[in-house]
Amino acid sequence: MDVSLMQVFVSEVAGTTLLLLLGAGVVANVILPGTKGFGGGWLLINFGWGLAVFAGVYAAYLSGAHLNFAVTIGLLANGADEYAPGVAVTAASTFVYLAAEMLGAFLGAVLAFLAYKKHFDEEADPGTKLAVFSTGPAVRSYGWNFVTEAIGTFVLVYVILMFAKNPANLGPLPVALLVVGIGASLGGPTGYAINPNRDLGPRIAHALLPIKGKGSSDWGYAWVPVLGPIVGGAIAGLLAQWTLDYLG
Repeated sequence: MDVSLMQVFVSEVAGTTLLLLLGAGVVANVILPGTKGFGGGWLLINFGWGLAVFAGVYAAYLSGAHLNFAVTIGLLANGADEYAPGVAVTAASTFVYLAAEMLGAFLGAVLAFLAYKKHFDEEADPGTKLAVFSTGPAVRSYGWNFVTEAIGTFVLVYVILMFAKNPANLGPLPVALLVVGIGASLGGPTGYAINPNRDLGPRIAHALLPIKGKGSSDWGYAWVPVLGPIVGGAIAGLLAQWTLDYLG
């Protein structure tokens, strides 16, 4: 069944909204004081994000469930003819994916804020409140932070593209487990955005929402989790195609 661009837009908005609602939600649950999950730890955040991807992929199945502009860029670099059945790879369709992913990420972050509104009202470090919405480095070194994001996103997009060649039709579970693995292994230095929309859309929400005592949105760092994943996704798309050509 061919898919229209409007269906793509709605599908990607729905999937990315769920991704950010559940992903930002697990971060809020672990780091905001007074929640039931407070202090749950890094692995709870890793698994929460993995399950957020699982839900988002199912919700956005109709459009191919990109949910991540780095995945869209990876497919473009990989030489794909279509993003979804009947959706040719063009500048217009690429923009539709980007716009839908950005809107969904923003909406998901707003919903997470509403779910945890009373906890955001409590006194907490402004950096903690920002961390619910966007990533930040453990050690601020823009060049190396960029490298970390590019490497993590490369792993994500490369493996997703190789999954697509597997005849077993594995579904979203392997992608969810892949995200858990990336977070556990490579997430420590930067908080693993590995998705430009996941960071930028919620960062905009943080800047606009009436969050008590929120502080800065750290725009000086914002380019790292946007450009790092785009570069990593593009390299993954190119290398995945080379790998498949080499393997025959």
